[in-house]
Amino acid sequence: MADLPVRRHARSWLPTWSDLWSDLWTTFPSLAAAQPSHLIRLEDEMQDGHYLIRAELPGIDPDKDVDITVCNGELTIKAERSEKKETNGRSEFTYGSFTRSVTLPQGANEDNIKATYDKGILTVDVELPQAAATTTAEKHIKVQTAS
Repeated sequence: MADLPVRRHARSWLPTWSDLWSDLWTTFPSLAAAQPSHLIRLEDEMQDGHYLIRAELPGIDPDKDVDITVCNGELTIKAERSEKKETNGRSEFTYGSFTRSVTLPQGANEDNIKATYDKGILTVDVELPQAAATTTAEKHIKVQTAS
């Protein structure tokens, strides 16, 4: 099992509205089209000492329309697709601003992050320290009964 980063924030036992909305779109992808803020769909994995994030961003110009930032262990991808004005016909394309943030694994090298764009997929490669790159086996703790 890969040690992917877990989103952990100090918070109350009640989820925030942001968490509820984010979880809703992730759990029910077919509803994503109805979401007003256009969540970027992504996949992530640990591979050979790197944390790889692949974001689905078809039809954008990565030089003009993508902004990737990292701060305090959180990587944010922002993209924008401009709307074409047409009076005839219809458009089912999604236009507007897109954003997605992910928590990086602990110890991720924020100074050595690379991003590439190919055929509508943005790949962000985050270098990990050796300790974070290796997965540790699950340990079982024996429960003793009081005598």
